[in-house]
Amino acid sequence: MATRNGSAIWRGDLKSGTGEVTVGNGVYTGNYSFTSRFEDGEGTNPEELIAAAHAGCYSMQLSAMLAEAGNTPTSVDTSAVCSLRNIDGKPTITQIVLTTVGEVPGLTEEQFQETAAQAKEVCLVTRALAGVEDIELRASLKS
Repeated sequence: MATRNGSAIWRGDLKSGTGEVTVGNGVYTGNYSFTSRFEDGEGTNPEELIAAAHAGCYSMQLSAMLAEAGNTPTSVDTSAVCSLRNIDGKPTITQIVLTTVGEVPGLTEEQFQETAAQAKEVCLVTRALAGVEDIELRASLKS
């Protein structure tokens, strides 16, 4: 299987320092800081990158499972919200909410819900995030 890479550099102390994160070999580069991570400052943060990775992986997994069952989707549109809370004084990812809408001709809502739930369980990023206490799925079929 393939290996993937990312990198980051941080300059300065936690509160006034700044950083830059790079995905792959420069496919995406973005700034991050204490305020972009723990407040509403400009830039990205690791939790947004985790959310994007989770949404992307889940969409691919669900699409693959639907197609394998003979129901190739027109589209699977997924967003993820990653919640960061203090647990015992330590910032912790406590919840990720995946919201997905599938456009799948010929599929019933019940079939979609069943496949969507199965996809969440086998999604590579869901499994990598096993330490997150609550990964919620909200799935709906576009008619």
